[in-house]
Amino acid sequence: MPRRTLPPPPPPVYLRTWPDRNALLYDRGMALEDLRRRSLGVHRILLLWLFALGCVIGWALLTVPLEMFEDHDPLAFVMGPVCAVLGLGALAPSVVGVVIAMRDDRKIRELTDSWLALDSHPASDSALRSPGLSLCWLLSSLAVCALGLWASFAAAAYAEPGRDSYSDVALGMGTGLILWLTGLIGIVKAVGHYRWAIRRLGPAPAPDGTHR
Repeated sequence: MPRRTLPPPPPPVYLRTWPDRNALLYDRGMALEDLRRRSLGVHRILLLWLFALGCVIGWALLTVPLEMFEDHDPLAFVMGPVCAVLGLGALAPSVVGVVIAMRDDRKIRELTDSWLALDSHPASDSALRSPGLSLCWLLSSLAVCALGLWASFAAAAYAEPGRDSYSDVALGMGTGLILWLTGLIGIVKAVGHYRWAIRRLGPAPAPDGTHR
């Protein structure tokens, strides 16, 4: 997965060469805005869902050998290993991608804290709250999480003996679990951002300019 280089951390005190505070605030604002987009941008939600789709495809391919063995398909010994390899080939990179993205989020949070510590500029720092993007993460993740729970329970509760095989149940429950975990990751991210904004930036100002 191609990754753009993150903004560097602010230089140490003895290497800072900003001519005045305005220049410092300009570079600080540019770095913080870039970090905000990388953390909460809509492209990050789509990337998470893309990884989830890769996991679902991989899991579906892994259940194919089980279905073939249940149907006593003579090609099971040939196609089974092929489907298993293809399934792992789709599943493993998606899992690794999620892990890398979570590590990037932690690095982005550390860089954001470092740039915030340089100075204080409430007028521009308030944009870091990103209430709209944070709410988008929360609501969409809740929907995905609910869909995953429904898929898991429906696969187990409505399976008909003699009609639905073990592979069908495994496919439904596995897909539901993947969706549930995907939604849970998004919910944790949205709630974590909200708590971070309260801790670092303070309560959001009310429309009349006072703090809530």
